Amino acid sequence: MSSFTVVLISLLILFTFRLVFGMLYPAYYSYKTVKTKNVKEYVRWMMYWIVFALYTVIETIADLTVAWFPLYYELKIAFVIWLLSPYTKGASLIYRKFLHPFLSSKEREIDDYIVQAKEKGYETVVNFGRQGLNLAASAAVTAAVKDFWLTSALLLQSI
Repeated sequence: MSSFTVVLISLLILFTFRLVFGMLYPAYYSYKTVKTKNVKEYVRWMMYWIVFALYTVIETIADLTVAWFPLYYELKIAFVIWLLSPYTKGASLIYRKFLHPFLSSKEREIDDYIVQAKEKGYETVVNFGRQGLNLAASAAVTAAVKDFWLTSALLLQSI
């Protein structure tokens, strides 16, 4: 087998593993937790999803920069197992030791940024909409004027 084939098989195994154990399994147990209204489990799964979202962002960047690192994909699988395991409580550990303190200290700044992004996003959509309507109106007027002159010319030719 060529090294390219080995890499493809490794990627397929990684993506399947990540999909099943990183997303589907936690999603199903999150569903079960919401259904049973077990607060302790609810908090556990919320912490998992917050940490997993951060992991996904970091993974996306790391895949572009350090995927060449030996055992990179195997380490990713081990990390997802560590996050998910009720014995290691990896997600809870990362959330409580790092994410919660960081997010708590930056919460106001993050909220302000989100509000500004929403406002600018709304303004941008309104401006694009206005520009689009102006462009459509100009195109309609131009087409109508051209059609008028073309029709007039045809009528004059037929006389």
